[in-house]
Amino acid sequence: MVRHLPPFLLATLALADTISAFTTPNHHGPISSTTARSRQRRSSSSTALSVRRMPIMMPTQEPMVPYRAPGSGYDQFIGLQSRQLRDRKLWIARYIDEEASNSIISSLLYLQSESDKEDIKLYLNIPGGQLRPALAIYDALAELKADGCKIATTNIALCAGMGALIAGAGTKGMRYSLPNARYLLQKTGMDQVFQGQATDISLEVKNVKKWNEKIAEEISKVTGQTTERIDEDLKRDFYLSSEEAVRYGLIDEVLLPMPNKRQPPTEVVDLGSFSSGDENKFQGEKPPPGQQQQQAQQNAGMMKTTDDDEPPVGKA
Repeated sequence: MVRHLPPFLLATLALADTISAFTTPNHHGPISSTTARSRQRRSSSSTALSVRRMPIMMPTQEPMVPYRAPGSGYDQFIGLQSRQLRDRKLWIARYIDEEASNSIISSLLYLQSESDKEDIKLYLNIPGGQLRPALAIYDALAELKADGCKIATTNIALCAGMGALIAGAGTKGMRYSLPNARYLLQKTGMDQVFQGQATDISLEVKNVKKWNEKIAEEISKVTGQTTERIDEDLKRDFYLSSEEAVRYGLIDEVLLPMPNKRQPPTEVVDLGSFSSGDENKFQGEKPPPGQQQQQAQQNAGMMKTTDDDEPPVGKA
């Protein structure tokens, strides 16, 4: 004979299972029965849940800005870098590797296809780069300059290693730097630990020396310094400030903020003649007779008007 439980007992068991589902598991070993009973009473009296709200993230890390395409009647949101690319401004603020080199070169070729007569502005913050990908960007800039495209480079923070060579690869007279930006010239080395036979290691060392001589020749073309001086300077890490980079020939100009233009206190400032409509139309001249009579009546009425702040005086 099967006995069915009453409905109220089934509801009590379901509620007990629900409460136990929200009980935090113990990760600190067994606890005493007294602590367990007190914690059970607190959990039965209050079943409030602790909810952890996750931060709301944008669907992309790149800021979105409005842009209206030529001939379009409405705006659309595009990436900030894409919007600046439409103004022929390209930001290179990353380590130069194979992926970065491919992206930068494709952007340069796109800008050249749009117009080979307008300037291309590069804003640089390069902490370093691999030898071959960076030289590919350097050769692409040289090819664009050979085709007549002017390239302006601006160092906004740091151009280290091959980044300094890219900063000096712009068109002469258009290589700029911010006042607090820095440059680091250094020789290249092995990208990773090389293992193998002694003859293979010797060949790798000869290859590194060959590429260092090639880089010294390219820096000599950019700066106008002799290769002997460059070899001497690059024996150790060679840091340059923006002013030192100008003297070294790596860049052409340091961008300084314009001073505030203020009127000297000893000079008399001529504010000119203020005119706004017919009211001041006859400034410096006598108004016509009809306007003179109207102004006289207005002045007389203003003189007869009592002060609003004083109470009216009553006659006895």
